[in-house]
Amino acid sequence: MIAIAVLFVRLLRDCFKSRRQLEAEILVLRHQLNVLRRRTPRRLHLRWADRALFIWLYRRCPHILSAITIVRPEIVLRWHRMGFVAYWRWKSRSPGGRPRIAKEVRDLIRRMSVASENSVH
Repeated sequence: MIAIAVLFVRLLRDCFKSRRQLEAEILVLRHQLNVLRRRTPRRLHLRWADRALFIWLYRRCPHILSAITIVRPEIVLRWHRMGFVAYWRWKSRSPGGRPRIAKEVRDLIRRMSVASENSVH
């Protein structure tokens, strides 16, 4: 969580950098990613916070997909779709528990219960 806060502070600070400085920083970062990609195993394991950050950035700025080099852009879109699927699956789930009994049936049960009590006494 602290990493995300630091990212936002740096993002605000970047608003005041010159374009030339920003482009140089982007070039350095992309080169570092390329070097890391050569050294890491084939499968990269990201935490849920990393995925959430990529999805949030994609929602704010869809053309960011061209700048992502750690994961393929299709993966970010798949995470986004999976989030919608999970949300609607959660939203449409059954509330659980016993289904409600109609009012007529409840009234009938009460009448039968009262009738059986009266016949016993």
